[in-house]
Amino acid sequence: MRPARRSRRVVNMGHTGDLPADFQGLPIPPTDDPKQYVAAVTRASGSSFFLPMMLLPRPRREAMLALYAFCRETDDVADEIEDDALSSALLKAWGAEIKALFEGRPSHPVSHALVAPIQRYGLSENLFNDILEGFEMDRSGAMLRPTLAELERYCYCVACCVGLLSVEIFGYRAPAIPTFALHLGHAFQLTNILRDVAEDAERGRIYLPIELLAKHGLETVTTEDIVKAPGVAKVCAEIGQMARNRFAEASRAMPSSERRNMRPAILMRGVYEPYLDRIEATGFRVDGPRIKFGKFKKLSMVFSALLRTL
Repeated sequence: MRPARRSRRVVNMGHTGDLPADFQGLPIPPTDDPKQYVAAVTRASGSSFFLPMMLLPRPRREAMLALYAFCRETDDVADEIEDDALSSALLKAWGAEIKALFEGRPSHPVSHALVAPIQRYGLSENLFNDILEGFEMDRSGAMLRPTLAELERYCYCVACCVGLLSVEIFGYRAPAIPTFALHLGHAFQLTNILRDVAEDAERGRIYLPIELLAKHGLETVTTEDIVKAPGVAKVCAEIGQMARNRFAEASRAMPSSERRNMRPAILMRGVYEPYLDRIEATGFRVDGPRIKFGKFKKLSMVFSALLRTL
C-alpha cells in the first residue's frame, strides 16, 4: 500500500553527498525526538498519505508515520542519489540497520520511532527487508522492461509489503485482510507506474513488462523513445486493466465488518482510483504532464471516501 512512490524531493539522509562510496555506516541525522523526525519527513513529502493517517488513534498514527518515514528515506536512496556506489552502500546500510533494530540496537531516528510499533503490533522483519529488495530493484536497473513475474515481485516488495505492515498497525480480525492488502498494494503501484512513465524514462527505467511491450512491437523500445512510441498507450491500457482487476479483488477480499479498521486504506483508495480514472480518460497517453490533483480536490476525494466508511 505504498502511499506515494516518489515525491522528487531532496534526500533527507544527513550529509550523504560528502560520504565516500565505501563508507561503513548509515548517516544518522541529529535529533532528540524520533517521533517528531518521522512526522516531519511525512509532512515534507506532500503525500496524500498524511491526512488519512491523522484519523488513526495516536499509537497507530505514530506507527504509520514511522513506517512511512522508513519507506520515504529508503525509497529516496534508490531514486534521488545518482552515485551508484553510494546508493548501493546506503541501501546495504539500511539492511544492517533493520537487522540491528530487530536485535534491539537501533541507531537512526526512523528506527527508534519503529521500536514501539514493532513490539506493539508484531511487525515482521522480513517485510522490511523485502521493501529494501524492491528499492534495490529500482537502484540496480532491474526495472528496465521487466518480465511480468519481475513486475509482480517488484509491486509486492515496494507496495504490498507496506500494506501488509499497515494492516497489522490498523488492526483486524478477518483472516482475508492480508489478501485485501496484497491486492490493494498491487493496484496502487500499477497506478503509480501509469502516472510516471515519462518521469521513470528520464531515470532510465521502463516498468512496462516486456511481454506486453513485445505484444505491441515495442520489445526493444528505449527510454528515450518510450513516451512517443506507437502502441505504448495500448500497453498502458493493459496495465490499467490489471490495476482495475486488483481493485476489484481487494473489494471482494474485505468483509464489511472490517471497513472501520481499514478506513485509512479505503481513504487512500479514494485518491488512487480516481487517478486511474483520469489516466483512462486521457486514453492512457504518456506524453502529457503527470496527472495530479490539487489539495482541495484531494480533500474532497478523501472526505467522500470517508463517508462511505461510516
